[in-house]
Amino acid sequence: WEDDMEAVRKLCDQIEQSTIYKEYMASEDDSYDVDREVWRKIYRTLIQENPDLDAVLEERSLYWNDDKEVVDTFVIKTIKRFDPENKADQELLPEYRDEEDREFAVKLFRATILNADVYQRYMSEASRNWDFSRLAYMDVVIMQIAIAEMLTFPNIPVSVTINEYVDLAKLYSTPRSGGYINGMLDTIARHLVQTGKMMKAMPEPRQRRNRDDRQEERDFRREGRRPTVAETSAQRLAERQRTEEVQAENLENDDAE
Repeated sequence: WEDDMEAVRKLCDQIEQSTIYKEYMASEDDSYDVDREVWRKIYRTLIQENPDLDAVLEERSLYWNDDKEVVDTFVIKTIKRFDPENKADQELLPEYRDEEDREFAVKLFRATILNADVYQRYMSEASRNWDFSRLAYMDVVIMQIAIAEMLTFPNIPVSVTINEYVDLAKLYSTPRSGGYINGMLDTIARHLVQTGKMMKAMPEPRQRRNRDDRQEERDFRREGRRPTVAETSAQRLAERQRTEEVQAENLENDDAE
């Protein structure tokens, strides 16, 4: 922080002038619990949402803004876990929840990079009414990662993958990207299933699904009620079971061959 000492000095002044710090200094309770809690309050109130600090971080890297929310959560949880016996050697939260999380990130990244040409060919074939070269680059990247997830992780339902990456498109790409990517990924996923490249169950086409949903809504309306949480969960479970059945059927076919 040697190059940003002015920002650090300004932050220190804000902390010293804050009500939180003044009440802490005036308190006669000097226990470790109080010391720990005051820093959690200071971080939440004066550091977590600090425009000056955010500006400094943005100058260093545009990408840090996306990570800051996660970092803020980690910092607050880490301070809460501070143990007086550890003194300066406090335990930091691990970067990943478990080894499986780390492996997921590595496998997804590798699949996305190594198969980029293949995935882009799928996109080009699916965008028959569009000039593929004119697609927003962020849309291409998001769809590449989505296709990598669909093909690399057989236990993740197609609908879950599509929904996740449509949400990413809404956050990071153009206002119309979410709807476009939703249609593209649905088309690509159906092609992968039909050609045997992916062994997952696909939801019914939107038109048929909407018709069935409307019939189901009419049934519930006649009964004078809304679907229960259990019924909604049952629908999701049924989709997962269909995926597992398709995988089992394909494995049996492979064994027979």
